[in-house]
Amino acid sequence: MSVPDRAQWARGTRTVHHPDAEVPSRPVATPLYQSSTFQAQRAATVAQYAEQIQPQAFYTRWGNPTVEVWEKVMADLEGGQRCLAFASGMAAVSTTLLGLLERGDHVVAGSSLYTATTRVLAEDLPQLGIQTDFVDPADPGSFERAARPATRMFYVESPTNPTLGLGDLAALGDVARRRGITMVVDNTFATPINQRPLALGAHVVIHSATKYLSGHSDVVAGCVVTDTATAERLWHKRTLLGTSLDPFAAWLLLRGMKTLAVRVSRQNENALAVARALERHPAVRRVIYPGLRSHPQHALACRQMDGFGGMVAFEVRGGRQAGTRLVESTRLALLAVSLGGVETLIEHPASMSHAMLDDDQLQRAGIPPGLIRLSVGIEDPDDLIADLRCALDQLS
Repeated sequence: MSVPDRAQWARGTRTVHHPDAEVPSRPVATPLYQSSTFQAQRAATVAQYAEQIQPQAFYTRWGNPTVEVWEKVMADLEGGQRCLAFASGMAAVSTTLLGLLERGDHVVAGSSLYTATTRVLAEDLPQLGIQTDFVDPADPGSFERAARPATRMFYVESPTNPTLGLGDLAALGDVARRRGITMVVDNTFATPINQRPLALGAHVVIHSATKYLSGHSDVVAGCVVTDTATAERLWHKRTLLGTSLDPFAAWLLLRGMKTLAVRVSRQNENALAVARALERHPAVRRVIYPGLRSHPQHALACRQMDGFGGMVAFEVRGGRQAGTRLVESTRLALLAVSLGGVETLIEHPASMSHAMLDDDQLQRAGIPPGLIRLSVGIEDPDDLIADLRCALDQLS
């Protein structure tokens, strides 16, 4: 019986066993190549050096051996041909938009997106002659109805931030394929453990690696996974803009990735337990979690996701005042923005992560004043539920 090759291993195995770095020995941990530049082989002429240089062994803004290993891990997990690492999630987003769009192009995007992404699409790209229409991300037909001859990109998050709505990625992928439109999916909330958009019809997958991929709240990074030709275009843009990831951040990401599958599995379980407990509390108006039967897209979540994620949104009775009071009252759930770490974080989107939006914009984004976003960690679920229940009891 032959030993199965890497492509046949389960994702949990592939997060632990990374590709070998290009070094003479075989270290268990990927080495940190904390170097900005790489010298030519001895006795090489300038002409020979110019002919032999490779991005990962020339200059770290072009590429770096440590960064390259992490890129290979991510391309493998998402099922893409190539991954590019970036200095932040927004560096990945902005470089993708600037690298794949040009003056006169049109984008159709989901109306519920990370606020910085929305601002780039709505405020910055129009200055370059690129227009965006925002539509209901839950309705694939809305993307097709908004498409024009100049439409070059569909852009969607699934699940969305912070309202946890889902895009029907397979249906949207069919529309994009028929019309020759590039479909970009931000897969940050789901991770490649729970969802793989490329297999559902996406052309480009984006992650804020700051979140679940790192998992320890100590890295700011991003990545894009796509086909070889698209990656080459984005590599040139990344090199020009200087949005490359530094090697120490990549080394920390490689450490975090080894536990990605077990962390996400625990967060899936904890989030479902917390969501069910929240549904039973009288101070909670509604709970939004794809794993609950009450979620309007629960059937879709079961079709396109292997797990429902660690993010829970819920609306408390009493509006903004009750929402801010709640997040200030928890002890175990830490009051902080960001998400995806081993610790549970709680925030009030209307006054924190989405505070830059006015009331009309919040309403269009589906963010009521009493909405709470909870990033569930790996703590004991009974402790998390007790902490939230105590804070909610104070509202009652």
